[in-house]
Amino acid sequence: MSQNATFTRRKVLKTLAAGAAAGAALGFPAIVRGQGAKIKIGLMLPYSGTFSIYGESITNSFMMAMKENAGKFGGREIEYIRLDDESDPAKATDNINRLVTRDKVDVVIGTVHSGVAAGMLRITKESGVMHIIPNAGLAQATGALCAPNIFRTSFSNWQAGYGMGAVMANRPQAKNVVTLSWRYAAGEESVKGFKDGFLKGGGKIGKELWLPFPNVEFQPLLTEVASIKPDAVYSFIAGAAGAKYMKDYVAAGISKNIPLIGPGFLTEGLLDAAGGAAEGIETVLHYADGLNSKRDNEFRLNYAKTFKLQPDVFAVQGYDAGLLLVAGLAAAKGDVTKRKEMIEGMRSAKIDSPRGPWRLSKAHNPVQDMYLRKVVGKENKNMGIAIKALDDDPSVMALCKMGA
Repeated sequence: MSQNATFTRRKVLKTLAAGAAAGAALGFPAIVRGQGAKIKIGLMLPYSGTFSIYGESITNSFMMAMKENAGKFGGREIEYIRLDDESDPAKATDNINRLVTRDKVDVVIGTVHSGVAAGMLRITKESGVMHIIPNAGLAQATGALCAPNIFRTSFSNWQAGYGMGAVMANRPQAKNVVTLSWRYAAGEESVKGFKDGFLKGGGKIGKELWLPFPNVEFQPLLTEVASIKPDAVYSFIAGAAGAKYMKDYVAAGISKNIPLIGPGFLTEGLLDAAGGAAEGIETVLHYADGLNSKRDNEFRLNYAKTFKLQPDVFAVQGYDAGLLLVAGLAAAKGDVTKRKEMIEGMRSAKIDSPRGPWRLSKAHNPVQDMYLRKVVGKENKNMGIAIKALDDDPSVMALCKMGA
């Protein structure tokens, strides 16, 4: 990780100690388990490969939120343990077991890749360790693998897809759409969301095109798109590969007549890399540039000053993961053994987020506004709210048996 993209552990602990002293002066709860006790947080995120830029954004902003709220931990210090999950589902079980069993972390933050998250969830659900998902939108997290100790501060893959589908269904000139996506959990669920929103409004799916993750040989499928001549193409391609995909789309000569659309991850954080190839692309996501709210402006300014980088949606999700954990720690007065109090504090929290206020559903997924965005220069410009207070896929939530 670069010097600009993180806090040193010494700096974090020094800041937290100062915050604890200030908290005591303001009447915050006293230390619960003694001055030497620390809260151990395992950051299991991608720090290499195509999704590494997202792992860094989440880490930066999560630590920023924890630093800003240090006085609410009951005087407890934080120990961070970073683990590169390499976006490799085959390594997920060993990696999460390392954090839970060997390192004995109190809280897990992770991850980005839906396939890796699925492996993590099976362990955290069984062990009961507190788990906050700052990105991965897999359905199982708020469906069959939901649990009282598992929370998500980002989205479900279905939500942005559904929002884009609803937008396109209201456009009479876009009634026949082809989908082109990576075939893995995130891509399949995103496409399902789009189809649910689009078909409900009377749209038609001309064809579903797939390629395996993380394959980036897009040209053969784009040639097929050109032969089909749909009204638009909905795609879930993310990470560094997204920039290549947007460039390949333009190079295929179809961008002027067949608009490229998708969930926000098609363009998020990739505008510099994609250059002019991204111009005009419309997406739907729970965050956009130019929201221009007081909360968002303060967040963006603080993030830019701290890391010399502009924040993206991944930074917002990481920041909100910190805010949600703070709510739990405050409810438990810093005592992570008070699991019931932590869970209730997080479950009932109303998060004052840069994206706008949001709350958790019964399955612990954000109920949130979805924004229509359009790439204008170097911005995913806010074009207005596509859908207000959108919950998760009803068919998925029906599988969530939360229990106590």
